[in-house]
Amino acid sequence: MSTGFGIVGTGMISHFHAKAIAEITGASVVACCDTIEERATSFADEYGCKAYTNIDDMLADADVHIVNVCTPSGAHRDLAVAAANAGKHVVVEKPLEITLARCDDIINACKENNVRLCAIFPSRFSAVNMELKKAVEDGRFGRLTLGDTYVKWWRTQEYYDSGGWRGTWGMDGGGAYMNQAIHQVDLLYWLMGDVVEVNGMTDTLAHERIEVEDVGVATLRFANGAIGVIEATTAVWPGLMKKTEIHGTKGTAIVEQDDVLRWEFEDEAPDDAKIRDQFKPGSANTGGAADPKAISHVGHKDQLQDFVEAIQQNGTPRVDGIDGRKSVEIILAIYQAAWTKQTVRLPLAGDPERPSA
Repeated sequence: MSTGFGIVGTGMISHFHAKAIAEITGASVVACCDTIEERATSFADEYGCKAYTNIDDMLADADVHIVNVCTPSGAHRDLAVAAANAGKHVVVEKPLEITLARCDDIINACKENNVRLCAIFPSRFSAVNMELKKAVEDGRFGRLTLGDTYVKWWRTQEYYDSGGWRGTWGMDGGGAYMNQAIHQVDLLYWLMGDVVEVNGMTDTLAHERIEVEDVGVATLRFANGAIGVIEATTAVWPGLMKKTEIHGTKGTAIVEQDDVLRWEFEDEAPDDAKIRDQFKPGSANTGGAADPKAISHVGHKDQLQDFVEAIQQNGTPRVDGIDGRKSVEIILAIYQAAWTKQTVRLPLAGDPERPSA
């Protein structure tokens, strides 16, 4: 049986979902929904699907088996919960939501309705990051000591001005951390394990008319005792490629975008030279460092393929709602640390209260 996807929200990211689905055998975009009729119709014409302007009408469509929520971040919960209540499996573009309470509402709705939930983090599916994960799991780093990630991107003022929701606490949920660096936050947690302690500083230095941070630095302690750094900004011209560094007592790996800059271990393995050659510098693109459209949809394709297979096999997707919640919690802890100028310990007891302006 073919798998039908319905995409709600037809902004920029929805096109990455549609292109990814088109490359999955036995899957297709059968419907889209946007409250602006012209946008829904245009999207439907481009991808050959039915157009809706009312979410309830799309959810009543029996050809829709999976709903992809691609709306602004702060509008994810109600749509995801409605989809789950309609018996549809749910895919939510990052972040899962902008508060822990809203994340929990989505997770609980999917559990109560016995439907699968997938939080989009395609960086986990890149070949080089999968090699990095394997090296960690195989113990090749010895004792993990440092785990760092850097997202030093550039966004123009026009980028923030282009959508009324961008750069707002109410709909964006945050700035460089919540919108741009969240992929790397998820990746670092996936590689290094749970975060138990956070300190942070944030500021708005390069943009006007936004409520959120465009630059931030956070230090972390992981449950395994290692420490780390997460730097996030949209205020670095011309925009640099994202970077992840994993260090231990027996190894070091540095990955820039999908290029390997260092891959050295005390005990050289037969595949190490192959990995260094396969991912040698110059093989990756800029990955959205200066242009949010300059990313590949391949990671989305691999993740959505995994989700379809999990549904078909009655299994668990490789990135579920709990994983999606984790990155939100870490970022909220960074914000709380920055606001209070105090060390914040995880897990959080609840959503931090943002100080009044």
